[in-house]
Amino acid sequence: MLGMLGIKEKNHILPLTEKLRPKSFQEFVGQRHLVGENGVVTRLIKEEKLCSLIFWGPPGTGKTTLAMLIKEHFGYPQATFSAVTTSIKEIKIFMQSAQKRMELEHRPSILFIDEVHRFNRAQQDAFLPYLEKNIIILLATTTENPSFYLTSPLLSRCKVLLFYPLSQEELLMVIKRAITAFPYMIKIPEEVINIIIRIGQGDARVVLNTLELVLELSPLQNGAKIVSLETLKTVLGKIPLRYDRSGDEHYHLISAFIKSMRGSDPDAAIYWLERMLEAGEDPLFILRRMLIFASEDIGNADPQALQVAVSAFHAFQAVGLPEGILNIIQAVAYLASAPKSNAVLKAHHLAQKDIKYYGSLPVPLHIRNAPTKLMKSLKYGIEYKYPHDYPNAHVKQAYLPSQLQKRQYYYPSDRGWEKHIKAYLNKLWRGKK
Repeated sequence: MLGMLGIKEKNHILPLTEKLRPKSFQEFVGQRHLVGENGVVTRLIKEEKLCSLIFWGPPGTGKTTLAMLIKEHFGYPQATFSAVTTSIKEIKIFMQSAQKRMELEHRPSILFIDEVHRFNRAQQDAFLPYLEKNIIILLATTTENPSFYLTSPLLSRCKVLLFYPLSQEELLMVIKRAITAFPYMIKIPEEVINIIIRIGQGDARVVLNTLELVLELSPLQNGAKIVSLETLKTVLGKIPLRYDRSGDEHYHLISAFIKSMRGSDPDAAIYWLERMLEAGEDPLFILRRMLIFASEDIGNADPQALQVAVSAFHAFQAVGLPEGILNIIQAVAYLASAPKSNAVLKAHHLAQKDIKYYGSLPVPLHIRNAPTKLMKSLKYGIEYKYPHDYPNAHVKQAYLPSQLQKRQYYYPSDRGWEKHIKAYLNKLWRGKK
C-alpha cells in the first residue's frame, strides 16, 4: 500500500492536473535534458537570455508547464493564446501593442501560443516581422512534427525543444505528489498504481485524470479512500493506447512494422501489427503497405509473396473484423519469413533516372507496331525477329533505344527464386544482362 497521505485541498473546483501544475523549476518532473544541470532551459535561466522556443512532444509531458515557468521567470509583458480558439487578428493586436511597448520600455514581450501547428502558413508568417525585430519572444507548444506543420521561416527564428514521454519512475513521482492534494487519506494498492502508470504511456495528464476519477468512485471508510483493482477496472473498461493516425506515432509504428518484416523478424512484425490494430489503425492501410512491401522488399526472390499479400487483402475484405486479422497475421508471417530482394525497386530507380536524363527516346523501328501499310512502308516492325520462331523461344536483338543498348536495370539477387532467374538470364544473354 502507498502510505496514508493527505493534506487539506485548497480548491475543490480545479482539476487535479491544475492543482498540481508546478510553481517552480524544482517541482517540474521529467525532461532532465532540458531542466537538468546542463539542460538548455537551465542555461537560459542562468544566463538570463531568452530566445523564441518551440516545445514539441506528446501530450502530458510538461510543454505548457515549462513554458509558463519560463514566462514567469523572465517577467516580461506577456499574453497567452490558443491556436484552437484564437484568431490571428487578436494576436496581431497584442503584437502591435508589444511594438509600442518596445519603443517606450526597450524590452520584448512574451507571446505564448498553445497548439501553434493549428495556424496555417499565412497565419504563421504574421509573427515574422515581430520576431525579426525581437519585439516578441515566441513560446509555442505543438504535438505535431514542426518540420511538417511549421514554416521554414518561423522555424529558423526559433529553437525547437523536444519533449519525451515521462518514465515510469517520473510518473510514480507525479502520483505520490498527487495523493497529497486530496483532503482525505488514501489507501491504494501498488498493483493499481502500476496499472495507472502503464495506462499513462508517459502522459502525466492521463495518469492524473485516471487517478482522480478512481478516487472519486472509491468508497470513503474511516476518513480514508480505499482504492481497489475492481474500481480501476470499472473506470477503464479497456486500456487505451496512444495513437494518432495523422501524427508521428502513426509513422513510427508503420516504420517499425515494415522494418521488422524487411529484417525477417516475424515476431517483431506481428507485435507492431497488433499494436497498430489495437490502437485503431485501418487494417486496409496496413494491407496496402504489405502489397507495396511484397514487391519492394521481396520481389522475385519469392514471386508468391505478392500473391499472398493480394490474397490477404481480398480475404480481409471478405471476412472483416475480428477474424480477418488472422488473414493479415498469416500474410505478415509469410512476408517476414520470405527471402528478400530489392532488385525491383533498384530497377525502378535506374530506369527512372535514364528517362529523366534522356527524355523520350524514340522506339527502335523494328519493335514498333505496324498495323497499317503506311506504317510498314515507314519500316515499322521491319527486321523484327519473332522469338518463338527460334530455339528456346529466344533470339538476340536490341529492345532498348540505341543510346541505352548496354544498360541493365534489373539485377537479380542470389537469393530465393531470383538466383534461378539470374542464371537463366545469364544463359540467354551470355553475361550481357
